[in-house]
Amino acid sequence: MYLPDDVIAHVREVSDEPDLSATKYRLLRPLGRGGMAGVYAVEDTELGREVALKVSTATTAERCARMQLEAKVIARLEHPGIVPVHDVGQLPDGRVYYVMKLVRGERLDRWARRPLERGARLRTFAQVCRAVAFAHAHGVIHRDLKPENVMVGPFGEALVMDWGLAKASHARVGTDAATATERISGPRVVESLAGATQDGTILGTPAYMPPEQARGEIDALDARADVYALGAILYFLLARRAPFEGETPDAVLERVRDTPPRALRELAPQLPRALDSICAKAMSRDREARYAGALELAADVDAFLDAQPVSAHREAAWERAARFASRHRVLLSLFGVYLAVRVLLALLAS
Repeated sequence: MYLPDDVIAHVREVSDEPDLSATKYRLLRPLGRGGMAGVYAVEDTELGREVALKVSTATTAERCARMQLEAKVIARLEHPGIVPVHDVGQLPDGRVYYVMKLVRGERLDRWARRPLERGARLRTFAQVCRAVAFAHAHGVIHRDLKPENVMVGPFGEALVMDWGLAKASHARVGTDAATATERISGPRVVESLAGATQDGTILGTPAYMPPEQARGEIDALDARADVYALGAILYFLLARRAPFEGETPDAVLERVRDTPPRALRELAPQLPRALDSICAKAMSRDREARYAGALELAADVDAFLDAQPVSAHREAAWERAARFASRHRVLLSLFGVYLAVRVLLALLAS
């Protein structure tokens, strides 16, 4: 019996819909579906609000444990830039779900298509850096940072999404950024939400992953892997394109492994050299040359926005003068007017 493709797709979609009859949630509409989970808008009938429900697509013990671990890890990351988890449970068919805030807004890749001034892009990016730094301080590495995994809300808030590939340490780490970076480096990070992974396994999105991740060096991934990905997001925001492009994921992976991205200033010649240096340091192919943590990256971006020197860039004399002029624009304008008036009065007196 022949069935049209759209009918088969509808049957598959309906069969995947979660049975919420034993919960306090009422299904409203699907929001998205991936290989391992689906996300739905649901109503919390007790509180009368819309929330998002993420449910696994399989009932295997490994998949269920992964979803429960993902929920627990996100729940401990209580930060304005990370979507909060409200509830976790199991459906009658055995699938695990968790409930989180329903985020309204645009994905960063779509938001960035707007005619936004550079300062707005950088301020939003700094928000993302601080959210990632908070996760690092609690022993969690995202491992799949990209514009598609960041949402920008209607009031300019930036939220980091999709922690399904995250890696977390068992021990809760303190909030000191330097200590956090040291604590989550190397073998201390032992728990992966994507299941057991070994060297040679490639996880994440090729265009935004660091070279060591593209080579499958899982044990080498630490906070600096996320710093690289943040640098790649900054590259995207400034150049309006991903650092690496290719016809296939394998082609992109090969470029990430073997070559640096095209220089930012080739794509945006008017870009200030300090911003180019910030991005280059974050995306250094040498892990040791990158920022030690996301807070350091955010600090340099904030310094640039405040017309202060940035640690990643050695200024020339003319750049210092230009930065001084930018920072004291009003004062210099008043001084210029004063001089013009004095000159005019002198000419009139003569």
